[in-house]
Amino acid sequence: MNGDISIQLKNLTVGYRRKGDAKVIAEGLNASLRTGEMTCLLGENGVGKSTLLRTLSAFLPPLSGEIVIANRPLDRYSVRELSRIIGVVLTDKSDLGNMTVSELVGLGRSPYTDFWGRLTAEDRRLVNESIEAVGITSLKERAIGTLSDGERQKAMIAKALAQQTPVIFLDEPTAFLDYPSKVEIMQLLHDITRKTRRMVFLSTHDMEFALQMADCIWLMKRNEPLRTGTPEDLSLDGTLSGFFTRQGIAFDRSAGLFRIEHRYECGVELTGNGLMADMADKALRRNGIDPQAADAKIKISADENGIRICCEEDETQCQTIGEMLDILHRTGVNLP
Repeated sequence: MNGDISIQLKNLTVGYRRKGDAKVIAEGLNASLRTGEMTCLLGENGVGKSTLLRTLSAFLPPLSGEIVIANRPLDRYSVRELSRIIGVVLTDKSDLGNMTVSELVGLGRSPYTDFWGRLTAEDRRLVNESIEAVGITSLKERAIGTLSDGERQKAMIAKALAQQTPVIFLDEPTAFLDYPSKVEIMQLLHDITRKTRRMVFLSTHDMEFALQMADCIWLMKRNEPLRTGTPEDLSLDGTLSGFFTRQGIAFDRSAGLFRIEHRYECGVELTGNGLMADMADKALRRNGIDPQAADAKIKISADENGIRICCEEDETQCQTIGEMLDILHRTGVNLP
């Protein structure tokens, strides 16, 4: 299938059927996905993110409602047709033995090969291009079992690229990765939408990355309609600020990101500007000290020249945040 396509969810209910009984996980889902966009699915544990993704991938049948791909219901596609439309990357770590990266990525060509799975010269070219696109050319002959989690995830994404599908679904692609690898994978997926016009849809718990990089956000919450939109629009209309209501969590609408809401046990008056003042503010809040307390006895001034701490008639100078906190301990501020 070539060109732009769309995917629509129409009053979809997802869940499981066991011994004739249906267990509903989420219902009344209405949304759409568009070509050339990266959409991130967010929600609490157990809300049904993986169930929804597996239903969209045709691994689970809908309990009711409809999924429409390119104006055609999902259940009217054959398995072979879907394999040329949707590529899927799951978090499950299958035992791939001594299979090399090239061999794994070559499996992405299965929808196009003969009964024996033999790769043509064109297939091999696409495999090499896909490996190069995710930046693991030097690993192409390495066994999958010897790769790091981040390298393995790149190999799985390369396999999906080799499949040449206009749609790629991923379930928690940044799970188990360190911070730099998470950033790298999210940037890679975002670049794929821009450079190849693919539709990328992924479930994730990494909200910070999703809010900074996704074109569209889907928010799943129990017993509530699916909310969708750009991260900026969901911030402006108040959807995000009310989505995760937990003590100690606040939504910064100006930044469009969640932050920790500290509880203060004492306070000081902080003035100044620049990076030193910003870091002093951060350290004070982290230690339960309100940096903007009214009528505070302790005054702190921070700028590029250092930090000055005034307590009644005493004044102390220091150059680091650690020194500032030590001085506050000694001047009687009760740090938690």
